[in-house]
Amino acid sequence: MPRPTAAQLAYGSATVIVSTIAMLLLSQTSTGLGVAVISAAALALGLLVALTVPQPRRRGRHAAGRRGQAAATATAPDAHRVPEPRTAPAEHPVHH
Repeated sequence: MPRPTAAQLAYGSATVIVSTIAMLLLSQTSTGLGVAVISAAALALGLLVALTVPQPRRRGRHAAGRRGQAAATATAPDAHRVPEPRTAPAEHPVHH
């Protein structure tokens, strides 16, 4: 599972805080059950908002997809590194 981005955390947290305050002020509830229901609803709404924030898109040849990257990362810890280009043997002078 990919880690959440900073934007997802910010939007989700802001949604939870603002929606909790708004629903508590609008409902004017004072019971513990009412506060618990409103808090659960605000948390669910914040999770929904955080999950619907678009992921940043990758460009270039590394845009193969997250599923392929996760499989490669699981097998080797340095699989996400781009290998250095190899030079042809003809480019290296031979000194005997």
